[in-house]
Amino acid sequence: MSLERKRDAESVETVPTTGDEIADLLGDLVVDREEHVNAPGFVIRPDDVQEVLFKLRDEAGFDHLSSLTAEEYEDRYESIYHLTSYDDRMREVSVVVPASKDDPRSQTASPVFDTANWHEREAYDLVGIQYDGHPDMRRILLPETWQGHPLSMDYDQDRPQIVTLKEHANPLEEDHRGEDGNTMYLNIGPHHPATHGVLHVKTVLDGEQIADVEPDIGYLHRCEEQLCQNGTYRHQIMPYPDRWDYASAGLLNEWAYARVAEDMADIDVPEYAQVIRTMSAELCRIASHMLAVGTFALDIYGDFTAIFMYAMRDREKVQNILEDLTGQRMMFNYFRLGGVVWDLPEPRDEFFENIRDFLDDLPTALEEYHDLISSNEILQMRTVGTGVLPEEVAKSYGATGPVARGSGVDYDLRRDDPYGYYEELDWNVVTEDGGDNYSRLLVRMREVEESAKIIEQCVDLLEDWPEEERDIQANVPRTLRPDDDKEIYRAVEGAKGELGIYMRSDGTEKPARFKIRSPCFSNLQTLPEMSTGEYIPDMVASLGSLDIILGEVDR
Repeated sequence: MSLERKRDAESVETVPTTGDEIADLLGDLVVDREEHVNAPGFVIRPDDVQEVLFKLRDEAGFDHLSSLTAEEYEDRYESIYHLTSYDDRMREVSVVVPASKDDPRSQTASPVFDTANWHEREAYDLVGIQYDGHPDMRRILLPETWQGHPLSMDYDQDRPQIVTLKEHANPLEEDHRGEDGNTMYLNIGPHHPATHGVLHVKTVLDGEQIADVEPDIGYLHRCEEQLCQNGTYRHQIMPYPDRWDYASAGLLNEWAYARVAEDMADIDVPEYAQVIRTMSAELCRIASHMLAVGTFALDIYGDFTAIFMYAMRDREKVQNILEDLTGQRMMFNYFRLGGVVWDLPEPRDEFFENIRDFLDDLPTALEEYHDLISSNEILQMRTVGTGVLPEEVAKSYGATGPVARGSGVDYDLRRDDPYGYYEELDWNVVTEDGGDNYSRLLVRMREVEESAKIIEQCVDLLEDWPEEERDIQANVPRTLRPDDDKEIYRAVEGAKGELGIYMRSDGTEKPARFKIRSPCFSNLQTLPEMSTGEYIPDMVASLGSLDIILGEVDR
């Protein structure tokens, strides 16, 4: 098993690990304790957020703000910072910050973690919590003119919304050229070509170089969290995850929900079903990376006929296999709580043969990609040394997946927080140290090879699995009602990074709060860091290297 990881063992041993040790570190800053399913929870005062988070980051090694969940109760508002460590993902802690019902305010965490910037803006936009000291406390998914906060208890969904922009008003009327400046405001998007969805990039140029970039999201807001909060755990939520990253990561998304719900309800998945899940998830990862590589080359030098169609050719082979398995090409709805919906298709030998034929052809296809893409001089000129994201900056923004691993961040939940059957298989986590657009491309291409190794081992296991032991589902109750006020955050390694879900139960068969931690949302925050000081074509390349899907960004 090749899952060993380089760590500073001495530093891991000396940091606080248990809830009591963390409580001792924080001392009087802790006003109450909670126990979430995945982590100890510490309740703190709203004006102590930065002091607590600095202590946890600098003295306890919690350098990864995975997510921020905001919610409203009958008597208070609450922000929950989900913290973990890039070096030891099994160490988790929840920092709970209650805020007054009459004036929901809390100190911002953005000086501690850059990723808190967007997460707190989302919490303000949808729930209504103000974060004092935030550098840019504006809405992020909805227009500034929007009335009310859609996830607050008193939100009136029938209230008419008024757009204040006059019909013939000039939106740039207040902009002017400075006496000594030579800047120009440039809109990129919101159209699909070169922005990978309905993304608006507000760009300020100083001469030919980028002086400022602001990604403007929210054009595709999809209410997925609200839909899940109105669905039952057992039957009605599972079809939705396919639609978050709708391009190719459906089963990976389904696994994110399956994992969090199974852990909350103490459901054990049969080993046979875990192998099927692992195999099918890696097929989805290959399909996703094929799309990423093909569209990236299209962004760089517009080669549609060869490179893009080559990638689509191999992606279609994967889609054919997944269609045989699930009955669908994109919206699979194949996972179930406790396992999968049905066994492998018959005849099994033919299904396995199709997978092996694909795996046998893959090395030749990847060699073609390296000849056409990674060895291409034009692509190298456009990507080597451009869009650089240093390792520590990537961590501060909560970057994960190929974006983080392309900056040398050795972090992969399949190994660092094992689930499924990954721990029993032989594979490697891929990293590159360049931190540029080229490194992120190489990570994805090398990860396809590792996914193929995982799939091949799963096929070997499934071929020899005794027929009488092929259990595809655990015995799950028809209706699930987790205990009241049970809280959990769980994540899986999606194709684009850490896909996490926070859920809180209220004793009914529907979650009281359902929060999606989208890897694309956090990764997109890094675009200004990559692009400032570079040229417009470099920014387009950097955006392509992030491999975002706006359906997952806006959720």
